[in-house]
Amino acid sequence: MAYLLPHLHSGWEVDQAILTAEDRVVVIRFGKDKDTTCMIQDEVFMSIAEKVKNFAVLYLVDIEQVPDFNGMYELYDACTTMFFYRNKHIMVDLGTGNNNKINWALTDKQEMIDIIEMVYRGARKGRGLVVSPKDYSTKYRY
Repeated sequence: MAYLLPHLHSGWEVDQAILTAEDRVVVIRFGKDKDTTCMIQDEVFMSIAEKVKNFAVLYLVDIEQVPDFNGMYELYDACTTMFFYRNKHIMVDLGTGNNNKINWALTDKQEMIDIIEMVYRGARKGRGLVVSPKDYSTKYRY
């Protein structure tokens, strides 16, 4: 299903996507397209894309094809989701200790919509860190 979502194929395209989205949150899934964790996340993105199109835009980046950000954002996990708003990285406090990104596949569609909406609301108010509506500290053990 990943082929139905827009892919960014270069570092320049990623930068332009982050820079040009005016009043919408840019949600980027960094990972390997053939990885099963990414496929699960991509299916969730595909199913919510129409519902969040007014306040978010979803992109996919294959970290093997575009390795430019691997060091900068510490993209070592199989699937990493990050949020940007008006050329600024928005951090999300999920209770896991890593506020920079979501490094697992969120399978619940409504939870992902809620997180994107909280990022949008917080970022519009100028906040660089928003608190997730749900605490994930005990759900996923690392």
